[in-house]
Amino acid sequence: MNGQRPLRVVLADDHDLVRAGFRVILGTEPGIEVVGEARDGAEAVELAARLEVDVVLMDVQMPGLDGLEATRRILGSAGCASPVKVVILTTFDREDYLFEALRAGASGFLLKNASPEDLVESVRVVARGDALLSPEVTRRVIARFSAPAPAEPVRRPPELTDREFEVLVLLARGVSNAEIASALHLGETTVKTHVSRILAKLGLRDRTQAVVFAYEHGIVTPGRG
Repeated sequence: MNGQRPLRVVLADDHDLVRAGFRVILGTEPGIEVVGEARDGAEAVELAARLEVDVVLMDVQMPGLDGLEATRRILGSAGCASPVKVVILTTFDREDYLFEALRAGASGFLLKNASPEDLVESVRVVARGDALLSPEVTRRVIARFSAPAPAEPVRRPPELTDREFEVLVLLARGVSNAEIASALHLGETTVKTHVSRILAKLGLRDRTQAVVFAYEHGIVTPGRG
């Protein structure tokens, strides 16, 4: 996607010290360049549209336009039109914000007290098209706000083969490609191919949206999935 050029990052946070700290951390990493800083959501949207941006690190609670609406505008209403990836920065005091951010198309979320190594890795992970999903955090957020278990068994989406459906169920539980490969006795390359086909057939942006899709459609539910 990026060839040899550095990954271009925008920092969106209304606290100057937070942005400064992130800029210092990311600025020392080879292959990453901070190309802009935003103090609110409107400025983040403007920078994402004007600059050639790969990743936006987005705070949620900002004056004016908040990070949730900014994420929706950057990624588009379909959540699939833009190549920009958004990582939500959070302190976990509002889990509903996180869920709404995932529904808006964000590629993941990161705790503000994460280590510098985690911050750098978050940029690299989402830029290459993967989701930044910690299984325990993902379950905590989605389990609280997903739909209750359906009364009838959930049917496989008609677009998917039986094998792709099995992969989707495991993916929605926060299982890695390597673990899916082991559970289904497949090669890891084959699993990656299945994941790509699942996303394409269901019109999803990335693994994060696949998790949300599975919970919203009752394919995986708290206590059952």
